[in-house]
Amino acid sequence: MSMVAGIYFDGKTSRLHHIQLSVQADVLHVVETDALLDQAPVRRSSPLAELRVSERTRHAARKITFPDGAYLEVADKEAFDALLSDTGHSDSLVVRVQQSWRGTLAALFATVLVLILGYQYGLPAASRALAFAIPVSAERKLGDGILDFFDKQIFKPSVLPAERQAELSARFKKLKPPRGDSPDYRLLFRKSRIGPNAFALPSGDIVITDEIITLMNDDEAVMGVLAHELGHLHERHITRRIIQSSAIAATATLLFGDVSALIANIPTLLLDLKFSRDAETEADDYALQMLQANGISGEHMAVAFEKLGKLSPELSTYISSHPGREERIMHMRGQR
Repeated sequence: MSMVAGIYFDGKTSRLHHIQLSVQADVLHVVETDALLDQAPVRRSSPLAELRVSERTRHAARKITFPDGAYLEVADKEAFDALLSDTGHSDSLVVRVQQSWRGTLAALFATVLVLILGYQYGLPAASRALAFAIPVSAERKLGDGILDFFDKQIFKPSVLPAERQAELSARFKKLKPPRGDSPDYRLLFRKSRIGPNAFALPSGDIVITDEIITLMNDDEAVMGVLAHELGHLHERHITRRIIQSSAIAATATLLFGDVSALIANIPTLLLDLKFSRDAETEADDYALQMLQANGISGEHMAVAFEKLGKLSPELSTYISSHPGREERIMHMRGQR
């Protein structure tokens, strides 16, 4: 029976005890070797199944913790490993991988690959499925308060005549949707402090500004802009965007901890940019199909985006999701 030297703490006082430990018949035995004359030496035994053994590391001493909180440490790791080997104890696969730089690199590569594939394919698919599983009533609550914020900070009441608003609303309502029933929506007109814009909210509100109507100077183009926003509602892009961004933020926090808000938000911003491109393409396709289903040429949308693309950076609003990209204009004209 081999003996290994160590130090023991009873978990109640700070006194250190020099001990010898051994294992016999799946029971750990501890005997103090330097007890004071007026004190009884530490002697205790405990079944191996009740003990917790720390993971093997390169520099730290090995630690054994008893059920009552007492513990002992062994500095001679080779002797301790031999003792553990005799008992049939073996480190977990994770611990063995940590001891190998090749294993560590392989684990790191596998982790990065899983994250990339999950970000690229798994998360978008999961967020889409979840978004369509959420009841519309619950989704609408996501938009509560957003319009109030915009009305206080960005918008003013529309100066467009009520007759003109009613005309545009009625015209858009008459358009038949390209895919099944049209999503429930409410068309709202606003005057913007920061330029032409139109966007959809989770509440089902489609907001269009006086400025973009004036800029278009073409009711068919306005119908295309509204159809684009209806496409966002139909595909539930806003809800999917919220789900994906929340998931990425939570994963970043889990991986990086509370390092800083900036670091945690970087993956979220990267996801947001990609999702915006994908969502805009889907909304463009929906709008083109809707115009074609109602006998309206996609050229009106192409011209609308050309006009938006010519705006100076100062007039391109920070809440706008309609950059005038050349590839999108080509797509609308059937050149891609």
